[in-house]
Amino acid sequence: MRASSDDILTSHVGSLPRPDDLIAANRARETGEAPGEHDFWETLRAAVAAVVRRQRDLGIDVPGDGEFGKSVGHRVNYGAWWNYAFHRLGGLELGGPSLDTRAPRQSRPGEIVLTSAANRRDRVRFAAAYADRESGVWMGPRPATGPVCVGPLTYTGHEAIAADITNFKAALQAAGVEEGFMTSVAPGSAYRIPNNYYKTDEEFLYACADAMREEYKAILDAGLILQFDDPATATGWDMIDPEPTVEEYKKFTMVRVEALNHAIRGFPEDRIRFHLCWGSWHGPHTTDIPMRDIVDVMLAVNAGAYSFEVGNVRHEHEWKVWQDVKLPDGKLILPGVVSHATNVVEHPELVGERILRFVNLVGKERVIASTDCGLGGRVHPDIAWAKLEALAQGAALATRQLRR
Repeated sequence: MRASSDDILTSHVGSLPRPDDLIAANRARETGEAPGEHDFWETLRAAVAAVVRRQRDLGIDVPGDGEFGKSVGHRVNYGAWWNYAFHRLGGLELGGPSLDTRAPRQSRPGEIVLTSAANRRDRVRFAAAYADRESGVWMGPRPATGPVCVGPLTYTGHEAIAADITNFKAALQAAGVEEGFMTSVAPGSAYRIPNNYYKTDEEFLYACADAMREEYKAILDAGLILQFDDPATATGWDMIDPEPTVEEYKKFTMVRVEALNHAIRGFPEDRIRFHLCWGSWHGPHTTDIPMRDIVDVMLAVNAGAYSFEVGNVRHEHEWKVWQDVKLPDGKLILPGVVSHATNVVEHPELVGERILRFVNLVGKERVIASTDCGLGGRVHPDIAWAKLEALAQGAALATRQLRR
């Protein structure tokens, strides 16, 4: 994984705005009105090539493929980062309840369970705002159904991940970019679906880890940087009713971290990034767990770099956590210095100031300036690209400041 020796490097979290022709092609496939396979793959290949080239032109040093291989059929989309995996896992049956429509579940002392997404404590408190399409909180079309595990989990996405890798590597080569990253959902986030097959929750979790390991290995074997998307590490807190103690939650979450470490055993840590966030929906987030309470859980992941939110105004103050927490030797951080959570485009000077906070705490060579979360599907495409431009400009300002 590249580290800065001179300029402050830039990257982002993953999802970028899909072009309209790719969205239309995805929607046609999802509704069974697919264009010819040749035409679809040509559209996808061209889109990946264009998105890598655009990142390079804006000054993004470590680009991604925009997650374009994960189907998005509408401009507003908050779910592709994890629900793509439902089509790459055998043992699942579609047509069950979605995460939104599942029945609420209550936790008891010593027995933590996740409730439905619709019953998150933040969504219950601000139910009227979440239901109002004009409030700015609406999350776009929500799936009415979801998968259910009915048999042994196996990985069936070999062709899909091979195509993603081929398209991305060709785009990197054409753009003259030496390093790129690809995202994949972590087991602790992926397995949060109904289970009618495995005897215990932990058995189900580890089966998901073993199955998804094949995708993780394919990305690393291709010479790419692997980024794990695992918002459940933080957002699980808001899906537990009643609210547990911090220690209970950390114990619950560490089981999921251990499953992830099991899935990547023997893989090179220095080519793995881990992304933690509190969910990319544009809600109040008043029930987010503080970073200070889970930073040690995040650092327990066997990764070489850690991505997290700090541009989001609910979490910007938490840069101070790193005054007290020592970043392990040899590790990097990717603080999110522009945010998916607002349509306001950050001023490059503010971006530069945010970057310098972390540089002053851990050193320039250990900071890669990034975004809070994925921008695609969360803000308008024009705004998303303006934010990436502000990110690159802010990093350049911070670099100049350090050279004075």
